[in-house]
Amino acid sequence: MRERQALQRVVAAVALVPVVSGLYGVLFGLSSGGGLVDVSADSHYRYLSGLHMGIGILFWICVPGIEAKAGLFRFLTLVVALGGLARLLGLALTGLPSLTMMAALAVELVVTPLLCLWQARVAGSSADALVPAASRVP
Repeated sequence: MRERQALQRVVAAVALVPVVSGLYGVLFGLSSGGGLVDVSADSHYRYLSGLHMGIGILFWICVPGIEAKAGLFRFLTLVVALGGLARLLGLALTGLPSLTMMAALAVELVVTPLLCLWQARVAGSSADALVPAASRVP
């Protein structure tokens, strides 16, 4: 029970990042850096920011009853990790991005998969708790 609650708190806190950064990108677009911006690039940036925000919201949807949301949690982890692999490819092709982007890469390829493994552990513990002790195989 305590581990489940800890996981819920961590997921809720970590999901705040894509929700807030996605909302910021939707509202301010590329122009937040100042200067002239290509309208098509700004449109695409806002679209991707909306997807980013949506991923965070879907992680929040996993928080209540997190032990029963393995399918959605794994799907979201796959989406985030694929984005991280694309970012990693960009790093290899174009060089090191900003420290903020490197931190995002770490979250995408390390933190999110670790949270997924933790969710699987909590889900497994929850399933074990539902099986009567007398019917468990030693």
